[in-house]
Amino acid sequence: MATQGLSVFLITPISSAAAQSRTKSLEHSLNFNPQSTFLGAKLSTQLSNSSLVASKRRSYAVATISFSLPSIKTDGLKNDERAKWSARAIKSFAMGELEARKLKYPNTGTEALLMGILVEGTSLAAKFLRDNGITLFKVRDEIVKLIGKSDMYFFSPEHPPLTEPAQKALDWAVEEKLKSGESGEITAAHILLGIWAQKEAAGHKILAGFGFDDEKAAELAKNMDKDTIYK
Repeated sequence: MATQGLSVFLITPISSAAAQSRTKSLEHSLNFNPQSTFLGAKLSTQLSNSSLVASKRRSYAVATISFSLPSIKTDGLKNDERAKWSARAIKSFAMGELEARKLKYPNTGTEALLMGILVEGTSLAAKFLRDNGITLFKVRDEIVKLIGKSDMYFFSPEHPPLTEPAQKALDWAVEEKLKSGESGEITAAHILLGIWAQKEAAGHKILAGFGFDDEKAAELAKNMDKDTIYK
């Protein structure tokens, strides 16, 4: 006889097959695959788009820098005969712009181009400078002494325009390559020698202050068509 006021609950045993089915169902519900969900698909698309945008920005930056550099006259020359700026020369130029911005200068001068060569660091020109005791830290200190610091509230443009001496230094590099009649690329060494050719510019004065002279310039000029990685 059942006791009054006591509820009796019957527990029905679950078969082994039913238990396995429920376990698989639970495992499926816990196995979250972001790629198979709307959120996951959306996230994947956003990451893919971000990579594409970043790639486009890098290409745009390289293109902008290349257009900023003077081009060699190519009338009557075939594509494989046209001299181009080497990758290290382009990067040296880009690093020069960046160094000008770090110092908050309104323009990219010969002194900034000189820093750019040293920051890039792998060209024959950069190795030659270091071998002669001319380092980035020394050059930067001399620039601040010579030109001074910019106003702390001033912000340089993304691509500080070239000063007249800096433009002449790059033009010199192009013209020298044209006069040589040699095939190949315009290197960072051409830029360095172009800086040296601007006698009244800050870059020339800084180089001279560290013992760089016409004799060293002539030594570098012998191999200026080469651009090797410093090891």
